[in-house]
Amino acid sequence: MAESLAFKQSCCIDAGRVYDSCCDRDCLEDLRCYFTAADQTTVNSAQSVRVRSADVVDVDIEVEPVTFNRGYYSCDMTFFFLVNIDCYLQGAARSTPVQGICYFNKKVILFGSEGNVKIFTNEQTTDNTENMGDTSVNTPKCVVQCVNPIALSARLGEITNCYECCCKFPRCINTALGGDIITQADTGTPTVFVTLGIFSIVQLIRNVQMLIPVYDFCIPQKQCENTTDQPCDVFRKIKFPSDDFFPAPVAENELNCNCGK
Repeated sequence: MAESLAFKQSCCIDAGRVYDSCCDRDCLEDLRCYFTAADQTTVNSAQSVRVRSADVVDVDIEVEPVTFNRGYYSCDMTFFFLVNIDCYLQGAARSTPVQGICYFNKKVILFGSEGNVKIFTNEQTTDNTENMGDTSVNTPKCVVQCVNPIALSARLGEITNCYECCCKFPRCINTALGGDIITQADTGTPTVFVTLGIFSIVQLIRNVQMLIPVYDFCIPQKQCENTTDQPCDVFRKIKFPSDDFFPAPVAENELNCNCGK
């Protein structure tokens, strides 16, 4: 058993405290996919489609205080998904892969406490300009955690409303897709609708000063290993994956499932 550390002193730190959080699972049915001009041409000729995978590219987050409910905030989130789709063309022996973008809006209300101070620091922003701090009421920070969605299904369809309100895609979304996204199309234009399942956690975090006990400095106990070995030498150090070749049997307590009773 490791030797217990002795308490030395108290220390005041500035750290993020989670005031409120929630987790959710969303089944997103029939999300419309948006394509570049080249991939839209492929979709126009497709006879059927199959979704292979989906990735979360970005989440746009806006936090606003809830009127007449002090301490609560509305978190408006827009999830952007990069979807990999196989298009099956008439007479083609193999499918043609395309990539599309779809999005989903989500809104939750969480408690974030109150803070009526303005924060000014000398930190530098990414564009090397001084950060003048928050010039408005200090709002909590919203953090969204999510795993890549489960691609459930995809189907071919047509645009039924050419005046459909479409969000403005950030520049990073166009970069991820490799070109400009077509956001306006005539009614009847073929498109793809996908169904995704996603798990997410939303947190409201506010920086606070807390007094904590200090035992010692965090001095690393492990030495860095030299990584100049040859590739084959590194490979020989890897443990043989026996479990992959010989899967574990079913436990006895899992056999008594009372099936059919």
